[in-house]
Amino acid sequence: MVAEGLSDAEARRRFWIVDVNGLLVDARTDLTPEQRVYARSADEVAGFPRTHRGAVGLADVIHGIEATALIGLSTAAGAFTEAIVRDMAGKTPRPVIFPLSNPTARAEARPEDLIRWTDGRALVATGSPCPPAVLGGRAWIISQCNNVFIFPAVGLGVAAAGARRVSDGMLLAAARRLAELSPALTDSAASLLPPLGELRSVAVEVACAVAEAAVREGLAPAASAGELRTGVVARQWFPAYDEKP
Repeated sequence: MVAEGLSDAEARRRFWIVDVNGLLVDARTDLTPEQRVYARSADEVAGFPRTHRGAVGLADVIHGIEATALIGLSTAAGAFTEAIVRDMAGKTPRPVIFPLSNPTARAEARPEDLIRWTDGRALVATGSPCPPAVLGGRAWIISQCNNVFIFPAVGLGVAAAGARRVSDGMLLAAARRLAELSPALTDSAASLLPPLGELRSVAVEVACAVAEAAVREGLAPAASAGELRTGVVARQWFPAYDEKP
């Protein structure tokens, strides 16, 4: 968000974080320094309903704001209820909902429910492998959010460019390139992430983006995009073994 022009403070205000004790609010005394930078002002949420413990819960946060993305890292099974999801889906045309908690029994929602509650409009990814979600005879492919699409390719790009270190800009370039390869961009029922069968070709594209970012930032020797791509392809490992005599 900062790379797109927001200040740090403006970017942080796009996040509403709810933990086991409710919304992060600056009046709470149990927040860590890392949590406190995302805490909302008590005055800002003065009109929000409270739970019996005096906290602002997830349902009331979603009802009170224009949420576009809902990410679950809670291991609280079923935390994304039908009422919460339908409320969110009524305010954004393409809700992004990621129940990422593992194992599947601890996930915040089932993908098939999310697809049904949003009439197929939700962009869903999970922390564990899931079968396609079927609605009206159509199957929605559910991606497993996994770092296999990013981290090996980052290392490949660093090696190809001869980068001295890995920067935030290089990781951002990797994420943006992977996003550009999302099948969901052209098919609403397609998966968020490319199929595993394309992992090698995706790795090349992500690695090239990382290498080019390293050169732009002066963290690697000067090289053209073509030279970097040649280096990436040359360094990509192939599991080929000599046959025994």
